Amino acid sequence: MINLLFKSKLKPFTVTLLLFFQPFFAIAQNDTDISFFPGKSIEFIDVLITVVLITVASIIVLLLTLISNTNKTAKDQLEHQKSKFKEHISNLNANEIDLLKRKRKSDRKGLSLTILGLIYLAPQIIFAQTGPAKREDIFSEPGIVITLVLIFIPLFFALIYLVSKVTTSFRNYNNFQKLKEAEAFAAFISDDQNMPSDTELEEIKQRSAYEVVPNEISAGKVSHDSKGLLKNITSETNYRFFATKRPPIKRPKIDPALTKLVLWFLGSAVVWLFIGSSVGEYVGIKFIVPDADTQSWLSIGRLRAVHTNLVFWAWATIGIMGLGYYIVPMVSNAPLNSIKNGWIALICVNVAMLVGPITIMAGINNGGGEYREIIWPIMAIWAAGLILTLINFIKTIAKRTTTEIYISNWFIVGAYIFILIVAFIGYIPMGQDGIGETIVQGYYMHQAVGMWFMFSMLGVLYYLLPQQLNKPIYSYSLGVLAFWSQILFYTVIGTHHFVFSAIPWWLQTVAIVGSVGMLIPVVAGTTNYLMTMRGSWSKISNSYSLPFFLVGIIYYFTGSFQGTAEAFRSTNLLWHFTDFTVAHSHITMYGIITFLLFGGIYAIVPRLTGKEPPQLGVGAHFWLALIGLQFYTIPLMIGGTLKGLMWAEGAPFIDSVVMMGPYWLWRAIGGTLMWLSHIVLVYNMYKMLQPTVDVDVKEKAFEIINQNLETNLAKPKI
Repeated sequence: MINLLFKSKLKPFTVTLLLFFQPFFAIAQNDTDISFFPGKSIEFIDVLITVVLITVASIIVLLLTLISNTNKTAKDQLEHQKSKFKEHISNLNANEIDLLKRKRKSDRKGLSLTILGLIYLAPQIIFAQTGPAKREDIFSEPGIVITLVLIFIPLFFALIYLVSKVTTSFRNYNNFQKLKEAEAFAAFISDDQNMPSDTELEEIKQRSAYEVVPNEISAGKVSHDSKGLLKNITSETNYRFFATKRPPIKRPKIDPALTKLVLWFLGSAVVWLFIGSSVGEYVGIKFIVPDADTQSWLSIGRLRAVHTNLVFWAWATIGIMGLGYYIVPMVSNAPLNSIKNGWIALICVNVAMLVGPITIMAGINNGGGEYREIIWPIMAIWAAGLILTLINFIKTIAKRTTTEIYISNWFIVGAYIFILIVAFIGYIPMGQDGIGETIVQGYYMHQAVGMWFMFSMLGVLYYLLPQQLNKPIYSYSLGVLAFWSQILFYTVIGTHHFVFSAIPWWLQTVAIVGSVGMLIPVVAGTTNYLMTMRGSWSKISNSYSLPFFLVGIIYYFTGSFQGTAEAFRSTNLLWHFTDFTVAHSHITMYGIITFLLFGGIYAIVPRLTGKEPPQLGVGAHFWLALIGLQFYTIPLMIGGTLKGLMWAEGAPFIDSVVMMGPYWLWRAIGGTLMWLSHIVLVYNMYKMLQPTVDVDVKEKAFEIINQNLETNLAKPKI
């Protein structure tokens, strides 16, 4: 594998990547096994110089690659042009042959010149060096180190931007060369000396139109491929060590205006995911190095609330709304009631999520509870968007042409009703003094997760999973059972977070019983999904979305069982207030909701745009997110359990903090991998929304010939 990397075109990239990570491997060892920054100097200036040199080397490699590819293209054009032209001639189809015959009969010959400008990017990066610091160990200071790292983050993104621009410039240049080649081929084949005779054209036409008789190669028996073994035959693929993905299903008959609305919902959701997780990445840095900055508006307490609110109410909510705007009209077999109200809803939720985090960082917040730090006037705008959407969906379902309401619409509409009720109860001031506020907080926090995010995404899965498998859901009855049992049990489990508190004992017991009852909808739902996938496991490797759906289903089962296990009083004694609950919240909101959202995006966007995401990019996104989640949650569950045991044994609190050091390090590594997967998702989304078009020389040449013929026929004859 290593030899393959160094012998392939990936050699410059591989060398650059190894050089980039080399200094970090070198400084990975420290004398405490806990802190990122030991007491002695880590010679950060060496890392700085290495990063600069790698950046310069990367730019040089890119420019040399561009020059080399340009020279190679020009050389190939000079040496192999005529042979390519002859190959194009031998592969003519019937339409192109008819066009050539028309050209032969035409008396006039015209020349068509296509003038295209080549976008040339000449980036200039100026590096300035400063004299050495007087203080010998200044770069060992955590604040200095983290500041320099933050300074070079824009440089990293600038390099990514540079790679993108150079790649685009080369693609444009390559297409420009293909256009010139198409013009040359059109002129070449238009010449009587090069144009095949009518007899030769007829032979080529007969060869291209030849079809095998069904029983010609089957010993007189009728040929019938009942298993579809001869589908998608291809002689080459981009990545032979990856399973070839099936192309997106043919675009459904959906209103172009609705298509644009759905894509804007999903696109803005992905942007908010990147922003929200970037804030979380910085919070993770400050968790290890709290003195990275001294700005009050960048404090952990404020930024943590920004992170949670953005990933909850911006990324997940807007993504769910976008999927709903696609699914509800589709399963209702009716047009969306109002496209205009959909745009208003999109503007409302985006404006609220733009203003809300700014007020939190400015210290203006609702300090009464977790996940509701944004003040009520801003969240009222957010809620207005959801109210408009709910009305839109109900009126669309009312216009349905089907007899029954499909189970997806049950879950989706039910989720909107519940979240509006939950938001109202969470923000209304009455009854939120003292212990009442704690009870409301438990209700608000749990219902937001279970009756909004989980409820709506289960409804999405009831549509997208059968669609991607091209088979019906296993059991409609199990879906109805899961729907009503989740409403029955999930709405009473909020206070299981406050076991042994001043909340009445009977209310704690009701929450525990409800948590156990949640096993009914979880088992029903998981069984329904897995039985739907039964017999179709081979489709997972050929799909962009099914791997994400499978991970979400597995986490739905395991994460929900984990939530039930945490609800008992005996386990609360061990895990409550530890990092175990942090791991559990990420298993549910990331492992279930976010992975299902990823799958929904890869299932819907290619159908709407007709363009597939990069296969390698989807694989990188999946594995970075999945491995990152494992690195994040498993160490926190282990460390949280050990912390709870230390507290039970009466160990000093600071000892448990020191003990958690290595586990927090793994948390930071996992979070970084998840953040990187979001960058890949942004790139994949861009490729699906803004696809590049490669020029086909033969098709373009005959397009030029056809245009010339039509121009000549349109000219008045004297």
